[in-house]
Amino acid sequence: MTKKELIAIIAHKNMLPIAQVEIVINAAMYEIKCALIEGDQVQLIGFGTFAVKERAARKGTNPRTGEEIEIPAHNLPCFTPGKSLKDAIKQ
Repeated sequence: MTKKELIAIIAHKNMLPIAQVEIVINAAMYEIKCALIEGDQVQLIGFGTFAVKERAARKGTNPRTGEEIEIPAHNLPCFTPGKSLKDAIKQ
């Protein structure tokens, strides 16, 4: 499902204008992104948690040359599903 399809489904099921739903979805995504940039986590009870995890520096291999390279430490956004989401998918 794409973002556009998600917006259309929410608008149809809730009898709301597509433009209004798009504004809300974009605002929610923006605020989640801002919170992650600031180092906070976003917990949506029943759905899951968005957080930033630090990946340590490590050695890797360049697939073209086989040369060993150093991969620097960096932050990575991640999502951990909540219990009710996991249970819903299991069924």
